[in-house]
Amino acid sequence: MDAHRKERLDAHDDLTMTALYNVLKKERRGEDLDADERIIHEQGLVGVLKELHDELDAAVAAAYGWDAGLPEETILQRLVALNAERRAEEEEGHVRYLRPEYQAPETVETQAEMDLDVQVGGDGAPAEPLDWPSGLTPRAKAVRAVMTHADAPLTVEQVARHFYNARRADVRELLETLEALGHVEGTDDGAYAT
Repeated sequence: MDAHRKERLDAHDDLTMTALYNVLKKERRGEDLDADERIIHEQGLVGVLKELHDELDAAVAAAYGWDAGLPEETILQRLVALNAERRAEEEEGHVRYLRPEYQAPETVETQAEMDLDVQVGGDGAPAEPLDWPSGLTPRAKAVRAVMTHADAPLTVEQVARHFYNARRADVRELLETLEALGHVEGTDDGAYAT
């Protein structure tokens, strides 16, 4: 939609966004267009703009689990009710972040972390060692998952024992990287904690 509007406005110096939407509004109401508005309709390809808006509206409705084409009053009532639900959740401490990895990274547990059955004993030892993933990203997620489930700081050795065939140097490097990114903190005695 954005590309379509920019392309139409760039192609016609006298065409404005306001004019496009005024014509679109009249078309939606079924009103006749005057000569100037028909030119705007043609230059702005307002019919295409209408289709793009309809597709977007349908996608948004589907995202909410609603039928497309609901009356505006019904949409507003549902949004007000949804807003009240979210407010109540937030008052109870449950916040649905739009981008939790940026807004509250300490609360994010990735799908990969949730899929790992990480069980850390009081001494930092694993209940059952996991396979050491191949690839840097899966390894970083696995190490972070171990750290997230630990009740106390873990040493490089303790983290490495959570995986079959994990090289201590690789684990140390990942922990240092996670520390630099602010996902774990190094302790004075060389261990790491979340």
